[in-house]
Amino acid sequence: MWEEFKKAPLSAWFGMLMILCYLVLMVFADLIAPYSETEVVSFQYAPWSSEFLLGTDNLGRDMLSRLIFAARNTVGIAILTTILAFTLGGALGLLAATIGGWLDQILSRLVEMLMGVPALILALLLLTVFGTGVVSLICVIAVIDATRVYRLTRSVAMNVVVMEFVDAARLRGERMGWIMRREILPNIMPPLVAEFGLRFCFVFLTISALSFLGLGVQPPTADWGSMVRDNATLISFGDITPLLPAAAIGLLTISINFIVDWMLHRTSGLKD
Repeated sequence: MWEEFKKAPLSAWFGMLMILCYLVLMVFADLIAPYSETEVVSFQYAPWSSEFLLGTDNLGRDMLSRLIFAARNTVGIAILTTILAFTLGGALGLLAATIGGWLDQILSRLVEMLMGVPALILALLLLTVFGTGVVSLICVIAVIDATRVYRLTRSVAMNVVVMEFVDAARLRGERMGWIMRREILPNIMPPLVAEFGLRFCFVFLTISALSFLGLGVQPPTADWGSMVRDNATLISFGDITPLLPAAAIGLLTISINFIVDWMLHRTSGLKD
């Protein structure tokens, strides 16, 4: 594994370094942040200074501290949502490809119905119905993104279930769960791993967009999307402070895509 990492391009190393920095902020936010995420420490929109390195927000809370805590909140929710989406969509996709027949038809038509509605509009509708709590946010986005995972898993698994080694496992009397876990899943992992990184970016951006619209992570919890909305007034005065949460979102997205591109290149069989 270390030999593979040494062959990674500089873009992939940059992505891994940035993700490591984000993970450190997530884990040690309480130790790194100078203030808590909800503490009012000064007047609103205080300028950058030695005391408040990035100034304060619309309520007088320290921007640097809220940026750090938002890494834990936004990225943590995105990771949980992506894992849930892959668990649900991947399991159903494997079942549909392996069993086929009426189960495949029912699941595929249901997924097509959900995918026919724009994801953001569907998320706004469901969150309005079920509420805007963290649990509702995770479940709604996970179900919506599970449809994309289902289509990919079913597509790549359909090419594997017709292989001779799968037929041999069936003739040996192996159980369906064993065949999916030991014969099919290992042979479709590369595209799924790459899709996990891309899907995390989409989930992450969706959560930020919903927070910006007021239906994502709710105050006073720090979130990069809501921080852009709360401090957007400063843009009119030439202050770049509202752009910092947006930059944090963009940097993480770019870093993950650098790693995903490298992984896709490795698994594609292409040479430099």
